[in-house]
Amino acid sequence: MTYAEMFAKVKGMLMDADVSDIYEHLAYQFNITGEAEGIFYAEVKEGKLYVEPYEYFDRDAMFTCTAETLFKIADGKTDPILAVTLGKLKVEGNIDKALKLKELINSKKGKKKEKK
Repeated sequence: MTYAEMFAKVKGMLMDADVSDIYEHLAYQFNITGEAEGIFYAEVKEGKLYVEPYEYFDRDAMFTCTAETLFKIADGKTDPILAVTLGKLKVEGNIDKALKLKELINSKKGKKKEKK
């Protein structure tokens, strides 16, 4: 998987997230290692989600992992706390805001369930 393919997949997954009830500013930088290596960020600002292939210096939290680990966490196949414990995910910054990423990912899943 190339960086461009990985970024397109991540952006597609995150853009389905319902951030309409998130009123605080959240900014995450992702440092992808190994295959598909690169950097991107996700930011929730004024009820909208932005996902861009750039470094973000005013971030709340930074995640470092492989693309495989990121997708396993997003798909619910790997618990993020376990990934940190096993050294597969490194988290720096505001841990409280970092934990809100799971809510962001889950909001997408809840939205799809409602449509069925």
